[in-house]
Amino acid sequence: MKLTYLSAIAATLMLASCVSNQDKKDDNKEAETTQQQEAPQEPEKKEVVELTITANDQMQFDKKTLEVKAGSHVKLTLKNIGEMPKESMGHNWTLLENGVDLVQYATAAMNAKDNDYQPADRYADVITKTKLLGPGESETIEFDAPAAGTYKFLCTFPGHYGTMQGDFIVK
Repeated sequence: MKLTYLSAIAATLMLASCVSNQDKKDDNKEAETTQQQEAPQEPEKKEVVELTITANDQMQFDKKTLEVKAGSHVKLTLKNIGEMPKESMGHNWTLLENGVDLVQYATAAMNAKDNDYQPADRYADVITKTKLLGPGESETIEFDAPAAGTYKFLCTFPGHYGTMQGDFIVK
């Protein structure tokens, strides 16, 4: 009877030991899974493209075409190199969504003086824009390039779009 009793105790201890080892293995697997889930993901490295475009008193941008790769991060600087007052010769740079009619947008912008000539009811038509700049001012904006295609850019100050427009080409 003592032998049976001792055998039962020994078997119980061995069984408990096996269960304990399995629990430890499960805990280790759970810890590894948690560590894998919590490991910080490396952010995708985007190509950074720096562009500069100037605007002058002759109502001209110095570039009619800008090119970038799709998905690149763009840092665009607009410089107003003119000398005339902002009220009569201010400039901005506005990038329109693909398919937006430039003339219709510019016509709507003429009536938005209190909003830097950006029509509030047409914000969905714009990818990005600078503020309206006076002489000697500059502004840098940052944005991710949209999908491949050709997009229009313009200055929305009244009457400027006729000569101050171009193509933003995303390859």
